[in-house]
Amino acid sequence: MLSDKTETKKLSSRQKKRLKNREEKRQKFLSMKKEKEESYQKLKAMKKSKQLEESKENKGNNNSRKRKISKQESSEEEEDEDDEAELEDESEEDGINEEAESSDEEEVESSDENPQGYTDDNKLWLKPSKRKMDEDVSESEEEDENDSDDDGDDDNMDDDEFDSDEDEEDEDENEDMLPIEKAAKKLNKKQEKDRKLAEAELQTNISEMEKYTLPSGQEIEKESQQPPDLQLILQRIKEVQHVLGDFKGRREPDRTRQDYLDQLIKDLCAYYSYNEFLMEKLVQLFPHEISEFLEANEVQRPVTIRTNTLKTRRRDLAQALINRGVNLDPIGKWSKVGLVVYDSQVPLGATPEYLAGHYIIQGGSSFLPVMALAPQENERILDMSSAPGGKTTHIASLMKNTGVIFANDANKDRAKAIVGNVHRMGITNTVICNYDGRKFPSVMHGFDRVLLDAPCSGTGVIAKDTEVKMNKDEKDIQRCSHLQRELLLAAIDCCDAKSSTGGYIVYSTCSILVDENESVIEYALNKRNVKLVPTGLDFGKEGYVNFERHRFHPNMKLTRRFYPHTHNLDGFFVAKLKKFSNKIPGAEEKTRVATEMADSVNVAEDVKKEVAVKGENQSGEEPVKDNKDTAPGKKDNKKKGSSKWNKKDTAKKTFKPGKFKKFKNNDGKSKQKKKPKSKN
Repeated sequence: MLSDKTETKKLSSRQKKRLKNREEKRQKFLSMKKEKEESYQKLKAMKKSKQLEESKENKGNNNSRKRKISKQESSEEEEDEDDEAELEDESEEDGINEEAESSDEEEVESSDENPQGYTDDNKLWLKPSKRKMDEDVSESEEEDENDSDDDGDDDNMDDDEFDSDEDEEDEDENEDMLPIEKAAKKLNKKQEKDRKLAEAELQTNISEMEKYTLPSGQEIEKESQQPPDLQLILQRIKEVQHVLGDFKGRREPDRTRQDYLDQLIKDLCAYYSYNEFLMEKLVQLFPHEISEFLEANEVQRPVTIRTNTLKTRRRDLAQALINRGVNLDPIGKWSKVGLVVYDSQVPLGATPEYLAGHYIIQGGSSFLPVMALAPQENERILDMSSAPGGKTTHIASLMKNTGVIFANDANKDRAKAIVGNVHRMGITNTVICNYDGRKFPSVMHGFDRVLLDAPCSGTGVIAKDTEVKMNKDEKDIQRCSHLQRELLLAAIDCCDAKSSTGGYIVYSTCSILVDENESVIEYALNKRNVKLVPTGLDFGKEGYVNFERHRFHPNMKLTRRFYPHTHNLDGFFVAKLKKFSNKIPGAEEKTRVATEMADSVNVAEDVKKEVAVKGENQSGEEPVKDNKDTAPGKKDNKKKGSSKWNKKDTAKKTFKPGKFKKFKNNDGKSKQKKKPKSKN
């Protein structure tokens, strides 16, 4: 009983449905088989009747026909037996297909052997099927032969087969049409086909042979007087880029590469609204990807938030925000705290989670410098330009509120944002200060790690600040580069090379220009005892070792560059330096030279004094020593250690009459006239 129940249970599952389907298929197949047998019996009877009639006329042909019929019958019976065996092996579908194919072949063979066994009506509709069968076989043979031929031969054969198929279809459709109409229709189709082939050949010839001609001076003047046609400019940009892709084969003979580049820069400036200086810099950086970069700058980067691991986990935060109607995803495998927000039904800066300090709105590229810095617990870290505090709070969360962080910013108003974010995120190990970063080594030094996110031109965040397109020029770039060099040297001086866990400096900018990135790092390598080390970032493009006329240190490839059109992040540059000595190269020589210069100056002054004293001795005067006990009021009257009252005039004086007015007494002594005392 138990076994029966288990069997019924098994049959009540999907197997029961399968059995039903199999039974239905068997019944269909048996019905089809019966119909075929009946039709076969009818045809057999008709054949026999015809054979009897023909046997009276041609007795010699009867024996051959009977043999053929017997062979057909035996083959059909054998095939029927095979089909039944296949049914028993549960392959009904394959059996149905094979039976249908075998029946079609039998009909074709019977029609070939006994063409007179069909009526006129059957001949009309059987002729095309026979023709198609023959042509299908021939086409399959031709395709097998053409597999080893060239591509051109394959195309020609395919076209011929396609033409033959179309002709057959036309014949099937146009059986009722007059011969003249059929011929006219074929002629029209042939003409249309020739026209299409001619157009295709013309287009290929144009694409291969045509050379783009740059606009002349008159055309440029006309365009300048009229409003810009953006479609025309875009088409010209594509054509110039196409020429520059194979300049040797596509250029005009009288034009140089610089002519095409000048035209490309002008068109890009007109289409995307950049100034020529910045566009030249960008074309040098991205000679092949300039259009992709400029298009990426026209689109805003996705909004990203960073989870505050001091208060929550990313999974819990994501679930809470999803419940509030926020559509978000993890930022990527490279970060465990970032989330990308696609759209939100509530403002992200006013949710209870934001106000509680569970997350901060921060760009995805700003995660990268802190990840490269890799702060450790209980370290002493300096964030030299930390406003508005996103990187500072990230460092504090990685340190788990241990150690000390000094968050400095030169702008006092921006430092207020650091205070707000630090309090909201629950940071307790941060000291906020307001100093000029260039003078910070004189205030404090000896840090384990230093992060410098230097102020820059902002060429990597053009999507956020579109004014960069027109406002930045060469002076701005030079000014930023000079400031960055000073700040980086100050950051290196603040770091302690003898730190047991650190001694690292991370330099980052939101610029993509070489003048603000690789050139600044090269300057620091020459001026301080530092070396480049891997950043620890798994993605990003390597920094330039050779760029235009510049040749940088080979380890510059350890730096990382990030672009909006390749990484969907703001343009960014990250470099990590290791300080291996606190000595400043060339500082000892400078001090030595300075001391030598001071000594030489002192020696020269002593020599002058000796010469002056010797000259006085030769004139007969005695050198008078400086009296240190003299009153301060009399020091002004001293010159070279002697007063005017102590001088002895050895030269003879000649008095001229009338030069001095003197009053003589009776004794012959002269007295000067005393001045009257003032009453005041």
